[in-house]
Amino acid sequence: MAATILICDDEEVLRELVRASLAERPLHVLEASTGDEALELARSRRPDLIVIDMMMPGRSGLDVIREARTDPGLAETPVILLTARAQAADRDAADAVGVDRFVAKPFSPQTLLEAVDELLLKGARA
Repeated sequence: MAATILICDDEEVLRELVRASLAERPLHVLEASTGDEALELARSRRPDLIVIDMMMPGRSGLDVIREARTDPGLAETPVILLTARAQAADRDAADAVGVDRFVAKPFSPQTLLEAVDELLLKGARA
């Protein structure tokens, strides 16, 4: 059965790039353009992995992750934070909410694919 990945970014072009980067894997992809939509989809569909941007209108990616970590059904879901904010303070904030991997934009599709593969494999063994 194909793993389900939730991609959340307010920029459609970035969602398309992430989707294209993952196209060679047998994955079911869900997409959200806001933090609220991401949280709603995560709660209803229980993805195997979440790839989320830090900065979005309304609820930020960090807010979504923080709230997801309090939901028993999502608390252990691996999260990749994909963001243009790559300062030490941003990384510290990501660590504080429980991000599993931090990938800075612009990103290498290969780097993203390696992180996805690692986290999905880790989840499959858990």
